[in-house]
Amino acid sequence: MIDLILCILFSSSLFVIFKLYNTYKVQTLFAIITNYFVAGIFSTFFYEESIQLSSIPEKSWFLPTVSLGFLFITVFYITARTSQEIGVSVASVASKMSLVIPVLAGVMLYKEELGGIKIIGIVLALIAVYFSSLKNRTITVKTGTLVLPLLLFIGSGLVDTSIKYIQTTFVPKHEFPLFSTVVFSSAGIFGVLFILIRSFKIPLKINYRNILGGIVLGIFNYLTLHFLLRSLQNDFSDSSSIFTINNVATVLFSTLLGILLFKEKLIPKNWIGIGLAVISIILVALF
Repeated sequence: MIDLILCILFSSSLFVIFKLYNTYKVQTLFAIITNYFVAGIFSTFFYEESIQLSSIPEKSWFLPTVSLGFLFITVFYITARTSQEIGVSVASVASKMSLVIPVLAGVMLYKEELGGIKIIGIVLALIAVYFSSLKNRTITVKTGTLVLPLLLFIGSGLVDTSIKYIQTTFVPKHEFPLFSTVVFSSAGIFGVLFILIRSFKIPLKINYRNILGGIVLGIFNYLTLHFLLRSLQNDFSDSSSIFTINNVATVLFSTLLGILLFKEKLIPKNWIGIGLAVISIILVALF
């Protein structure tokens, strides 16, 4: 349970870091790419064995993990596009409601059971995410841009499902840090390729704020994945419960951080969402 709590804390901190990017004029895309390399390097500190680069491609989990790295950077990019073109609220709802995908995968792939009370808890979790993300202003969404939240929903769900599948099927527990190194480094390399291709149209400029912002984000990003992997290895709950509690509690704690640190205002529907989030966590955790 401690691992899950730490995962929630570090995951919620990522939203605070992104919020501070606007304050300190950090370019999100470049900071994200930097963050992946930093997270990859940082994860090597937790690997107790010596690292032989030539042997890594021979690992059974290498190719699936490289593919996961591509999925990481793609979903981050879609998240940014969704936030910019439609709104942060829509991006948050689409991302966190994707918990349905790993929950269903847990039932179908790992024969995890969903009791009646647990199903109610998951439904309440989805409603809680929706209400927690509502704002006073009305968001107008063009039909053509609906594809972005749909892709974000699917992509976020596939990330969580893939992490669980690769971890369960291929990666020994002692190789979790090495797995993290490969997935983060792969995401970083794909990101570099993207900006190099884009540089033919938009010239590259080195900004030290982007690098510093990426370093901070990278450390917190690694710790989020590190404790998520550890929590999925627990004996007290299955993956469907872990993903539900993690996603809803992250929304809940992020909202509280927004109130405390940035004086964000909540409308009555947000408080309803917070209340439902607490109830859903209790139901899923206990049953």
